[in-house]
Amino acid sequence: MTSIGIYGSLGRMGQAIAAAAPALGAQVAGGCDHDGDAAAVARKADVLVDFSAPAALEGHLAAARAARTPIVIGTTGLNARHHELIDAAAAEIAVLQTGNTSMGVGLLARLVRDAAARLGPDWDIEIVEMHHRNKVDAPSGTALMLGEAAAKGIGTTLAEAGVPARAGLTGSRVAGTIGMASLRGGSVVGDHSVIFASAGERIELTHRADDRAIFAQGAVRAALWLAGQQPGRYAMDQVLES
Repeated sequence: MTSIGIYGSLGRMGQAIAAAAPALGAQVAGGCDHDGDAAAVARKADVLVDFSAPAALEGHLAAARAARTPIVIGTTGLNARHHELIDAAAAEIAVLQTGNTSMGVGLLARLVRDAAARLGPDWDIEIVEMHHRNKVDAPSGTALMLGEAAAKGIGTTLAEAGVPARAGLTGSRVAGTIGMASLRGGSVVGDHSVIFASAGERIELTHRADDRAIFAQGAVRAALWLAGQQPGRYAMDQVLES
């Protein structure tokens, strides 16, 4: 049975992953939080899952590399430096980084990429996401993931085309951009909509999460898949293909 080590084990996602693992054929090898021994967890586990905090990622990647243990990274709020660290780790171990471990969101990202590629430049792209009042980062990691998928579809990057917020006299919408809006309130687990709009019609692709268990189940499935992979950087759509 594949053993999973959990970084951020006392958080909501960490606890949900521990609860989901047995039914999916995995066992929890251990876990830690900000004051735990990340290296010891990495040595005991066949694969790691990280849902902690951006500030902890560098140490967790170092522990994973030292133990040669694959790692699934679901922590959001990452910056360019974090992605450089992930790329470096992926040269030595298997790393799957994603803004969302839901299998449904993985499929949505693929649909968004394909729709953006097929619809062409006459269609504007907007992404709207809503989460609970306690979420600390915006746009959400999932919104960024969907934005990257849309950008890939139109042959650019989200860094080039993304418009993360609008306020004031912004002028007319710039063609080829990808707009993002973030809503916060109540206990919403996660709603994401990608809107394709042209003159006279709209297409909306939407995913709504009602239970965090879907993220935990997807994280465990991703971990089980990643445990058998060679060093490299992977994404959730590759798990979908397996």
